[in-house]
Amino acid sequence: MSKLLLTSNGFFTEQIKKQFLQLTDEEPSDLKVSIITTASPLKENNQYAKKAKEDFIQMGFHTIDFTDIEYDEPETLRQYDVIYINGGNPFYLLYHMKKSGSDLVLKDLANKNIIIVGVSAGAIILGPSIDVVNYFTPQMNTVNIQDLTALGLTDTYIFPHYDREDLFPDSTGKTIEDRLKTFETLNKCTVVRVSDNQPILIDT
Repeated sequence: MSKLLLTSNGFFTEQIKKQFLQLTDEEPSDLKVSIITTASPLKENNQYAKKAKEDFIQMGFHTIDFTDIEYDEPETLRQYDVIYINGGNPFYLLYHMKKSGSDLVLKDLANKNIIIVGVSAGAIILGPSIDVVNYFTPQMNTVNIQDLTALGLTDTYIFPHYDREDLFPDSTGKTIEDRLKTFETLNKCTVVRVSDNQPILIDT
């Protein structure tokens, strides 16, 4: 049984927090949280990682740890009830997911009722591939990863920050929507557009 919450900005609104808490079967104080910080160059000092920890505390969680799968043993993820994958560079994140074996651990945990929250890059890598990232921002592939196949915990392709044209400027003046339609045609797929205040809940 998979419990996935895909977002652009984490717990951006009170509604997103409520949706997240509805996934929990126990009191927050009894659950352990790991925030995966690998995608951000500042790791646990990233402002969004820090905010996520503050949000968890406000929701009543007591045990909240930072995990960096670039260096930490992936098997440690098994001791947590909630895995929160912070945003940043999706190429870098996917590279270290596969290199460390964390991808296999997360696939196993997804079948064991563990709640996984994916934020921006952390949400994209839970889908079938990160091809859409390569289409929009190929310059982010600083690790020169060739296989863009992602974890496949969901068949849903998402595009986070859909309402943020400023994050994805185009020299030809095409909008995000224009480019997404072209991408969908080229790849014969459907991409779910996710704005900053909108979560996608996958509970199967």
